[in-house]
Amino acid sequence: MPPTTKPPTPTSATAPPTPVSAAVPPGTRPGTAPLTRAPGGPSEPPEPRIEVVGVEPAAPAAVPALDFTLSIDVPGGAEVRSLTLATQVRIDATRRAYGEDDQERLAELFGPPQEWSRNLSSLLWAQTVTQVPGFTGSTRVRVTVPCTYDFEVAAAKYFHGLADGDAPLDFLFTGTLFYLDGDRLQAAHLPRRTEAGFAMPVRVWRELMERHFPHTAWLRLGRDTFDLLYAYRVRHTLPGWDDAIRSLLAGR
Repeated sequence: MPPTTKPPTPTSATAPPTPVSAAVPPGTRPGTAPLTRAPGGPSEPPEPRIEVVGVEPAAPAAVPALDFTLSIDVPGGAEVRSLTLATQVRIDATRRAYGEDDQERLAELFGPPQEWSRNLSSLLWAQTVTQVPGFTGSTRVRVTVPCTYDFEVAAAKYFHGLADGDAPLDFLFTGTLFYLDGDRLQAAHLPRRTEAGFAMPVRVWRELMERHFPHTAWLRLGRDTFDLLYAYRVRHTLPGWDDAIRSLLAGR
């Protein structure tokens, strides 16, 4: 009786290839499972809505500043642990009408009135960062914006040039939101184009400047110019700086 022999065991060199093209979804590497969101995985991050609802002088304050009140609403009542909120405030000069007096006082910024159709533009006023404490659903927070009476700053020239009415402002927001998703702490950037408009009464800025600089305005001079003005004041025995400048304007 002839001896029996066992059939050879297939090796990797002789084993037929495993067909994968029909079993693997497009865009998935062969030999891996398709990527799917696991049940109970992170939900979509909340998208806060921010509105500017008021403004008032900051008090107490060693330097002039305005407090803008923001209303922040998170749809769905998400529990927010904190929000790092970066705010850029711009003046959208194209959003209001101007009288002849306004045009004359704003000529240094925008040129003669016949050129305003192409010269009116958005002006940067301030940039600030505010740490918003935790809240659920909605909250209100104050954003403090420093102000200046320095006429080398375009925003100060603009506000000073308006006799009355409102100054049209744009608030552009960026930042990071830390919130609870179930029992997990998540972080998400604020959506792009998170912004709000606000019409600030010009009288608010004027009252703030009057509070800190009553009946005065600031003019920055170079040291050489100041020395010449001081020498002129002494030489003519003038009692104050206003007197020295009025004398020069009168051509004495």
